[in-house]
Amino acid sequence: MRIRSENYNLTFLACFCAYVVQATVNTFSPLLFVTFQKSFGVSLEKISLLITINFTVQLLVDLLCAGIADRIGYRVLAVGAHLLTAAGLAALALLPDVCAEPFVGLVIAVVLYAAGGGMIEVVISPIIAACPGERKSAAMNLLHSFYCWGLMFAIVVSTLFFRCFGIENWRVLSLLWAIIPMVNGCLFLFVPIAPLTSEDAPTMPLRSLLREQIFWLLFFIMFCAGAAEQAVVQWSSAMAEVALRVPKAVGDLAGPCAFALLMGVARVMVVRGKQNNMERLMLRRSILCAASYLLISLVPVPGINLAGCALCGFAVSIIWPSTLSICTNYLPRGGTMLFALLALSGDIGCSLGPTVVGFAAERLGGDLKRGVLSGIVFALGLVLGMALLLRRKARTRPL
Repeated sequence: MRIRSENYNLTFLACFCAYVVQATVNTFSPLLFVTFQKSFGVSLEKISLLITINFTVQLLVDLLCAGIADRIGYRVLAVGAHLLTAAGLAALALLPDVCAEPFVGLVIAVVLYAAGGGMIEVVISPIIAACPGERKSAAMNLLHSFYCWGLMFAIVVSTLFFRCFGIENWRVLSLLWAIIPMVNGCLFLFVPIAPLTSEDAPTMPLRSLLREQIFWLLFFIMFCAGAAEQAVVQWSSAMAEVALRVPKAVGDLAGPCAFALLMGVARVMVVRGKQNNMERLMLRRSILCAASYLLISLVPVPGINLAGCALCGFAVSIIWPSTLSICTNYLPRGGTMLFALLALSGDIGCSLGPTVVGFAAERLGGDLKRGVLSGIVFALGLVLGMALLLRRKARTRPL
């Protein structure tokens, strides 16, 4: 069976590329955290605020666009998202040197490309879902895997550029990265977009949904999944360079790049395989995630620390998409509001997790390894949440 219709090949290509763009804006700046410290005198706390601003803006844009997407159209939002992303990457290269306070320039750039990234998150999945063709679930999972491949692409290309031309030329690379969203935004002007038909209105009102204990458990799991993932991937490059003292190219490839590789492989494995008890698999992966934090933080061997980063990507990879996959088993009348609130919870976790690590490292004298260890609380939260979900499943059948 085919995943997509021939007439919508360019639509799928544009959507996959959009997730690569989103991965790029979330990945490129973390590769430069140490450079920002050295060039602009930005502290770890301020760098943590950049991460927080990034995901907070994406979260706010998610909420805003969800209410206006149907009125102004998904094509307009898709094009606008790419233009904002390109503007943010260009601003990252130019504004810190222009502003009296470089940190202000960094903040403006982050706000611009985060707004674009948030809009991408809102519009791309519905566009994919509206495309005609069979196996829509497979198409959606393939779309999410492109975020992982985008992470790898951004890291490998950036590493090669820094190796060939020197990290001092990072501004040039930022401008080059801005070309991709510009081109893809133009593509969205012409690709076919199928009518986005609305599903039946959910029978469970928001007030009733918020009264369900199982909703808050799923909400908690999504929060911990986002936090546990981003607490590692956002800091792994800086940790390798500063705490582990390995060459930057080696650290980037063995840290965040390996994280993305194993995350993508794990997601494809779940799509292609058959899993009769997804909750049990998620519990095992949550335990593995907690173990990876210990490998990253406590073992005095840089190679094992970097292997722990990669293992974390494999372990945490399925929690977010699988939670969205199983939530309707427990709340079949939750409707689109259920998915929106769970995505909101995950975005909150993506914002808070790296911030906790950064502030902890700053309080511990700049020790990023011990700072990352503070993030184990989110991995342990996943273990607790999945254990409670399995207990509920064993005691009662889904609603």
